[in-house]
Amino acid sequence: MPSDNTPLQQILQQLANGLTSVDQVTEKVRSMLNKAGAGKVDSTSDESPSPSPAPSVIAEPANLNIDLDRQTRCGYPEVIYGPGKSIAATIAAFETLDNARQNCLATRCSSDQLAALQKAFPTAIVNENARTVRLSRKETPLSGCVPVVTAGTSDLPVAEEALETLRWMNVATELITDVGVAGPQRFLNEKHKLAHADAVVVVAGMEGALPSVVAGWVNCPVIAVPTSVGYGAAFGGIAALLGMLNSCAANVAVVNIDAGFKAGYLSGLMAQKKQKQD
Repeated sequence: MPSDNTPLQQILQQLANGLTSVDQVTEKVRSMLNKAGAGKVDSTSDESPSPSPAPSVIAEPANLNIDLDRQTRCGYPEVIYGPGKSIAATIAAFETLDNARQNCLATRCSSDQLAALQKAFPTAIVNENARTVRLSRKETPLSGCVPVVTAGTSDLPVAEEALETLRWMNVATELITDVGVAGPQRFLNEKHKLAHADAVVVVAGMEGALPSVVAGWVNCPVIAVPTSVGYGAAFGGIAALLGMLNSCAANVAVVNIDAGFKAGYLSGLMAQKKQKQD
């Protein structure tokens, strides 16, 4: 039987005690196996093995099947959804898209995923508030105009997810913050910025009234995003969602709670279509 002090048992004990993550254990075990294959590891040593350097090209995991044809079919590449993916799978997805000369966007990333992607792709743009990572393989001129408006600063993480999506789509955008209905004069001071918009994304929690107010001043679609910001009766965004769905303004369409990416993507498509028609 191996000694209780073997590096492998130490690593597994740390995992059992919650002192390390599954991804970290995987890297350490992979490093041990690599060194063992090279005849450099003593399995009874008290020293924990140092991680091996990350390979420059990571093989795509067997359960990862990136849709490289989506850009041709739909106009934009596949977007990587962070939750549930290992760091290795997230990096591999970016490498697959980048090697195919397609722009990359990852959403809802954990702090570990953000750090790993930034390290693997130093030119990538990381937005910690939006929890996104954006990598442009090919820059094209900006087109269209889609401002993003928030009711309060608590809505910023969702609004910035929409902003990063629009930037990934090469759509011109601008953030207008903290113009909720509790201080209606604040929006009136900013509404001139919406005069030439192809669409407007409006992000609000609480009772979700702002999209109706904005829609009454513009001649374009308003994509309303309910957020989970609010007190008990807001029910995690359901009150805002229902309020937006019942908007009396005819040009309001609503996406899911906290769905900044969906709002950005839909409004970006609208802007691009309008620019082609013009």
